[in-house]
Amino acid sequence: MLWSAKADFVDAQLQVLKEEKFNKLALANPKLAPYGAAAVEVLEKLDLASKTRAHWVMGENIAQTFQFVFTGNADLGFIAASQLQEDGKMRGGSSWVVPDELYTPIYQDAQLLLPGKDSDATRQLLQFVRSDAAKKSSNPMVTKFPVMIKCLLKRISPPLFSR
Repeated sequence: MLWSAKADFVDAQLQVLKEEKFNKLALANPKLAPYGAAAVEVLEKLDLASKTRAHWVMGENIAQTFQFVFTGNADLGFIAASQLQEDGKMRGGSSWVVPDELYTPIYQDAQLLLPGKDSDATRQLLQFVRSDAAKKSSNPMVTKFPVMIKCLLKRISPPLFSR
């Protein structure tokens, strides 16, 4: 998702990118983060990579990339839609949801680690993520941005289950 904390800054025609009406475009480092690689792929398919490259600021990961935009250090950026949820609602600003055909899908795994093996809530969440209901969900938070679960308490242990 391309997002700006500024209302009415990003539109469906991407005029802000095409006309370079922004200071910085945040994206996760494509060498380190799948969301960054997807962002570069989108910009290349839209023939905007070379035009916008001088404005790029790289986050080490998608969380840092979000912070660049959220704090105003970048006017806009490619972030995960899940980062815009607050109390079950979308944050303000303006955004453009990237069409699926513009990037290679990002797959993430869900794993239950030994420290969480006795947690009913953890098992239920993992069971839901793998369920037909989750796969058939029309909620983009479920279908477009798969959940990555880590049950890290005091130590990291080999996973009990994997996808």
